[in-house]
Amino acid sequence: MKQIPNIFTLLNLFFGCCAIVYAMQSGISILYNPDGTQFIDIPEKIWLTSMFIGLAALVDFFDGFVARLFKVSSAFGAQLDSLADVVSFGVAPGMILYQFLRMSYVKEVRALDMSIGWLMPAFILSCAAAFRLAKFNTDSTQQYGFKGVPTPAVGVLVASFPLIYWHSGNDLAAQVLLNSWVLYGLIGLLSWLMVSNLPIMALKFKDFSLKNNFPKLLLLAIALVAAVLLKWIAVPVVFIAYIVVSLALKNKTT
Repeated sequence: MKQIPNIFTLLNLFFGCCAIVYAMQSGISILYNPDGTQFIDIPEKIWLTSMFIGLAALVDFFDGFVARLFKVSSAFGAQLDSLADVVSFGVAPGMILYQFLRMSYVKEVRALDMSIGWLMPAFILSCAAAFRLAKFNTDSTQQYGFKGVPTPAVGVLVASFPLIYWHSGNDLAAQVLLNSWVLYGLIGLLSWLMVSNLPIMALKFKDFSLKNNFPKLLLLAIALVAAVLLKWIAVPVVFIAYIVVSLALKNKTT
């Protein structure tokens, strides 16, 4: 019975590995139209990376719940959880960013001569995720609130990029995601958010009172409305709302 939460955690890791496999599929396709124009795209299978990161996030949410349900929480489980998280929400999202950076540069005239060093900043996010998880494991004060944005939240945000690019139907959003400088900015911002000491609320329910859970219920309402109106673009909207609500909650209590 005590190994059930660890099985959930290993499923998280398994899904993270699957996400990396699909992020590496085939690289970039270059097609030429009859009029001589060039069309560049990453094979659509990369959206499966998003799906597997989403599955990893789902089981990551439930492994802690299952551990508390069976009263088998352990230091071993906490370490295993972080090891899984660094793969699913650190390395796999880093691979997504690598591919988007790669695609953003293919349209350049001298793309074939471009140094791979321009793509390596994608893995700064992976390093920040590992740093944030180690910081979390050694700080006992983050039980009901976080210092810095949780790694799974950043991982899910980055996982939404392929879905926004191919399935949101928003050309402007797709163009933004193919801007290398926007991507570099996102890598720097998201990495900083993870390693910072910003007070971010945990999404655990300590009780069932409306007063104590109002910020979480507000975030849920925003997520539902955004999902209906914005489709996959709802993910970055909810991510921003999560940070804003967390900071507003902190300011209200200080």
